[in-house]
Amino acid sequence: MNANEALITKFYTAFANADAKTMSECYHPKIHFIDPAFGLLKEGQVSKMWEMLLLKSKGNLKIEFSNIKADDSNGSAHWTAAYNFSKTNRKVINRIAAEFVFQDGLIIKHTDSFDVWKWSKQAFGATGYLLGWTGFFQKKVQKQALLSLQKFQETK
Repeated sequence: MNANEALITKFYTAFANADAKTMSECYHPKIHFIDPAFGLLKEGQVSKMWEMLLLKSKGNLKIEFSNIKADDSNGSAHWTAAYNFSKTNRKVINRIAAEFVFQDGLIIKHTDSFDVWKWSKQAFGATGYLLGWTGFFQKKVQKQALLSLQKFQETK
């Protein structure tokens, strides 16, 4: 295992252990994070997002990771999150493909990709099944996620 593979492993091990502080230590100060739920987050927003998600899960989040690969500049991993979606309390099992870019021995870019329609069917039931594939619905979910993050940041 090379240093960047070890870094990814450290990140997901911390995630599985609900350790937002260690997760944050794996990121470069200029981190950019992108995913379908939040869109683009930068710098301090990224660590606050993980902290918020861990707190909202109330210990009911299971993280598994695999297929960690990395070289000097890029890396990837697959991970699965199993949890109850906070807005509906519906069970979600989300399978995510992650890509990383490294700088100065830390993660400077982290991109998570997943099937939003599959996620929305689990999180929202019939509404997600009918509308989860639409850009309108996806933008609404992203707006709500960003609003939740903003409110969380204001309280911290």
